[in-house]
Amino acid sequence: MTGDNSQDTPPDDFEQVIGGKQRRKLKARATGKQSPWFGLGMFGLVGWSVVLPMLLGIFVGAWIDEQWPSQVSWRLTLMFAGLVMGCVNAWLWIQKEVKD
Repeated sequence: MTGDNSQDTPPDDFEQVIGGKQRRKLKARATGKQSPWFGLGMFGLVGWSVVLPMLLGIFVGAWIDEQWPSQVSWRLTLMFAGLVMGCVNAWLWIQKEVKD
């Protein structure tokens, strides 16, 4: 440590930057319109929140199928469970965003 705390002090225009962000946020809330980029971002987030649990189920199911072969296809069972969990997660997240 050299005692230089230049990293700790905000830049001179810090208040202007924060004020500008706050004004844009308040304006967006007042108009109620969202940009198309928000919709694309939401679409991507919802997609990944469904796909990731499903892929995790596939990989865990494949491992179980290799370790302990049985008549039940754990790969398909856990893929379906991941799909259901991902859809519920996405639905809850969208409901939370709608409320906010």
